[in-house]
Amino acid sequence: MTDDENSSVDNAEVRIPPPVIYTTLLVAGVVMDSAWMRGELAETNSMAIGLAVFLAGCLISAFSVPRHKKAGSNVEPWKPTTKIMADGLYGRSRNPIYIAMAMIYAGIAIGADSGMAMILLLPCLIIIRYYVIAREERYLAQKFGVEYEEYMRAVRRWF
Repeated sequence: MTDDENSSVDNAEVRIPPPVIYTTLLVAGVVMDSAWMRGELAETNSMAIGLAVFLAGCLISAFSVPRHKKAGSNVEPWKPTTKIMADGLYGRSRNPIYIAMAMIYAGIAIGADSGMAMILLLPCLIIIRYYVIAREERYLAQKFGVEYEEYMRAVRRWF
């Protein structure tokens, strides 16, 4: 695409949905190494910690995802963003949904006693940061200009 064609695209041009990225690496890690693949359950403490982390991630997601619809914006990064949300969890992190997905991933990995899934969480977060978030930040800076730049200065990317 030329720069002129590219500038008319009103989205972050993220082609692989972030949940697919998280799920693919989580499943790969669990299949490679986990109590579940050995036909066992993890230790009770691991399952309890995993459940707590999983539920915390679900709670963050439950507070973050509906905010997009309520604000009249899209949660999907391949659709146009219509508004910068800077209140609630978005006043503490620019990416609470990605944090929630990472926590859900980690909770399942811990609950499955999958060291390999935990190891793969790092490359997963690197992919999310540089493939998804970087594209979103460029798009939002271009679309919203000073408003988004001020938001970036005021609110951290993660927590």
